[in-house]
Amino acid sequence: MNFVVETSARHVHVTQEDLETLFGKGYELTKKKDLSQPGQFACNEKVTIVGPKKEMVASILGPVRPETQIELSLTDARSIGVTAPIRESGDVAGSGACKLVGPAGEVELKEGVIAAKRHIHATPEDAEKLGVKDKDVVSVKIDTDGRSLVFGDVIVRVSPKYALAMHIDTDESNAAGCAGTVYGEIVK
Repeated sequence: MNFVVETSARHVHVTQEDLETLFGKGYELTKKKDLSQPGQFACNEKVTIVGPKKEMVASILGPVRPETQIELSLTDARSIGVTAPIRESGDVAGSGACKLVGPAGEVELKEGVIAAKRHIHATPEDAEKLGVKDKDVVSVKIDTDGRSLVFGDVIVRVSPKYALAMHIDTDESNAAGCAGTVYGEIVK
């Protein structure tokens, strides 16, 4: 069974408190477009991520979250001089530090920068069809023109709130030569 493989570029998730510090009291995110995962969306808002070496701009993804989290590729993290351990989304304890700058203020983060662990979102029904369960670690083959490869250490995340898709970052996407719509398949 094949599934779509999506490239997740650098982005930021923010708490309501940090959003208001960055954009002003009472500010609410404005939706630019829906993402493949139900209820998730790209926002019009962007912030500057400041590291010791340099800075870069990233979009905010909504809705607001319980913790502010910055997801970078390892190349992005190295280029701005921050540590980004490879973690599942939401696992920010002891992760990298940076500063976020918005039009109304700044937020100094002692932790929150990660490189997202490659993962598959699946509904319970999709997981059953794939022969996997929540927290399984699998390998996924991606066939592309001249750069096909097998990604190991792919975590499976199962929830009825998900839509079937695999997420990789821009470094991983570039390594596999992903362009346009790309599909993956779990290999045993």
